[in-house]
Amino acid sequence: MHSFESLGVSAELLRAVAEQGYDQPTPVQREAIPLILAGRDLLARAQTGTGKTAGFTLPMLQRLAAAAPASGKRRVRALVLTPTRELAAQVAASVAAYGAHLPLRSIAVFGGVNIRPQIAQLDKGVDIVIATPGRLLDHVRQRTIDLRSIEIFVLDEADRMLDMGFIHAIRQVLKLLPERKQSLMFSATFSRDIERLATSLLRAPAEVAVAAQNAPAERIEHRVHPVDAGRKRDLLSHLISTGNWGQVLVFTRTKHGANRLARQLEQDGLTAAAIHGNKSQAARTRALADFKTGSVRVLVATDIAARGLDIEQLPYVVNYELPHVPEDYVHRIGRTGRAGNAGQAVSLVCAEEKPLLAGIESLLRQRLEQVPVAGFEAMPRNGIGHGHGRASGAGHKPQPSRARPQRRRSSASAERDRNATREEPSSRHRARRTP
Repeated sequence: MHSFESLGVSAELLRAVAEQGYDQPTPVQREAIPLILAGRDLLARAQTGTGKTAGFTLPMLQRLAAAAPASGKRRVRALVLTPTRELAAQVAASVAAYGAHLPLRSIAVFGGVNIRPQIAQLDKGVDIVIATPGRLLDHVRQRTIDLRSIEIFVLDEADRMLDMGFIHAIRQVLKLLPERKQSLMFSATFSRDIERLATSLLRAPAEVAVAAQNAPAERIEHRVHPVDAGRKRDLLSHLISTGNWGQVLVFTRTKHGANRLARQLEQDGLTAAAIHGNKSQAARTRALADFKTGSVRVLVATDIAARGLDIEQLPYVVNYELPHVPEDYVHRIGRTGRAGNAGQAVSLVCAEEKPLLAGIESLLRQRLEQVPVAGFEAMPRNGIGHGHGRASGAGHKPQPSRARPQRRRSSASAERDRNATREEPSSRHRARRTP
């Protein structure tokens, strides 16, 4: 059995790790920590929930502390780039916890909050910056951050970065970094785009792969409930209430859909909150905190929350709507079944989503169990394999769709949307991958 001490972790970090309740490193930590401590560039494939954050945070802190400048104003020596605000906050919390006994300062830099406190803290001097691309470049443009002294650069969740359209921002950041630095790149999947990015970023990297590509955690139970589209909300409320589900993370495709579902669940007597890119950072932080403490029973989220939410022992993840990109199914359900705990991934699937389900099963290379729920079975003509929409009664003709034609939005409205979601573009704008 390996221990953190056997990996070469310093006494100060061992003390912090013990205070966090850990005694044995995970596979990705066993592989990555010695390589990073040795100064190697690293390309790592690791699924969410495998402990990869500590896998790069511990050796990064140790290397920075060992070579800390004797005096003078602190300069930014390490940069961790993440795709979402939530993930930036999570990494920053890990850096603070593991670095509690080291003389290093860190800051999380992301949008959705006032930039002035960040500027003030950067002006006092920090060693480590954890940032999202948009806000980092804001600081660069305002000349409130200098990246010329970076010694360690970490690109976390690289595949999500590319999915969200950050490739140009990443290239801008890379141009601002010194040529000589240690670069670490972590990704849940390895596509051709990831390989091209790795080639441009890394120098003779060591490679670590601790899980099968696109493989969810082994202790997650997958279950599909066939249901007509118009009865999904009723079925979800039924499952939560009758199953006495105490903590449920529910995914929708759109921000409007997340808001609507949260309101409807409240009407059903379930405490619920929505979290997505149009919410202020304060609202997102409050909703997540209430969910963790149990004052909110159901958290309804868009794919912004598919990564970066670290919720201990989350038992249930529900796909209220299947994602358009099959890989996002893996990222969504990766919020449960973490750190060896069991979890359930429940998908409510209507007729229109049959192709999406097929894509997910092809990616996972397995058929997901379909379990009809008594009283909510999809009508024969409208089950997963038949027809579309809400079932009509026997002897009645299907009603025509009442969906209104989508109005063309003004350019000002579109601009407001882009600004509100600057760091988290909607997944619907991504090109669909073929499994």
